[in-house]
Amino acid sequence: MIVGIPREIKEREYRVSIVPAIVESLVKAGHEVLIETGAGRGSAIEDADYTEAGARIVCGPEDVYAKADMIVKVKEPLAQEFPMIREGQVIFTYFHLAASEELTRTMVNTKSVCIAYETIEEEDRSLPLLIPMSEVAGRMAIQEGAKYLERPMEGRGILLGGVPGVDPGNVAILGGGISGASAARVAAGLGAKVVVLDINLDRLRYLADVMPSNVTTLMSNSYNIRAVLKDADLVVGAVLRPGAKTPVLVTREMLKLMKPRAVIVDVAVDQGGCFETTRPTTHSNPVYMEEGVVHYCVANMPGAVAGTSTYALTNATGRYMLQLANKGWKQALRDNAALRKGLNIAYGKVTLPAVAEQFGYEPTTVESVLE
Repeated sequence: MIVGIPREIKEREYRVSIVPAIVESLVKAGHEVLIETGAGRGSAIEDADYTEAGARIVCGPEDVYAKADMIVKVKEPLAQEFPMIREGQVIFTYFHLAASEELTRTMVNTKSVCIAYETIEEEDRSLPLLIPMSEVAGRMAIQEGAKYLERPMEGRGILLGGVPGVDPGNVAILGGGISGASAARVAAGLGAKVVVLDINLDRLRYLADVMPSNVTTLMSNSYNIRAVLKDADLVVGAVLRPGAKTPVLVTREMLKLMKPRAVIVDVAVDQGGCFETTRPTTHSNPVYMEEGVVHYCVANMPGAVAGTSTYALTNATGRYMLQLANKGWKQALRDNAALRKGLNIAYGKVTLPAVAEQFGYEPTTVESVLE
């Protein structure tokens, strides 16, 4: 198989979808790896590092898309890439299709095979390719939230950890999954008062057992969310519904309950966000103000720390990449139930029910596509 790695073109996206160790494994297995020149530079991986591992460097994305059987990316294809995608070509990346009708309809029209990192699900319901980036994003949510709470950044001028004689900041985290738990640990480590809200009582019991004493848990419902918003200096949205659009938990009216210049960080922005006022931002223009509240809604947060994120991501994606290359996508999906759940679109058919429902498609079973 020819595996193609284009350079990421989303604004300020510094991650790359492959590292030299995986190139070496693919080449040893008899595959060819084409990498667009400069693709790894944002993650401090040079073209020479790839060629030493056996890859072939090509000049532009046209060469990659024209020749590769499988395209491996970090972020979803953008408009410039749409015309280059071929019928039957496998695209393996984060898609978050439920948040974008344009992307969904374009991928359907290309008749390509879209396998989404974020919906690959193991038998224990864990999401192995979402976990590493959720860990990064959760930690970053507190790092960025603390920065934008500073008064020169238009925040309240609050130090999350406080100092002797002064109360620490209040942090509310909506969602107790991987991102939420990661955010809670960092916020607690800084000394903030943290409350984590979730609808899963078993998860709340677990968090109550493992978190420090300055982290409390609360059942997530509209009443409790309104109560914590009034006190919060920083609110982190960390809600996930795999493959589906994120539910809106905080309406514009609820936002008006917050203190002036408080900060929200919506980690769920890729899937639509859990604040009614969420809209995607970029690393070059990360924040905006709505209802007197600072919004940080960068859609590719982990891209800012690519030196960590690229390796965390490829540690997880590498084995699936090898399975797809070694067996071909159909046989790999037949043999691996977790990977099978990653199929979202194939040959113009939508196979992920949540996406089909979101945009009015008749869902097709994965099994019928694999026949």
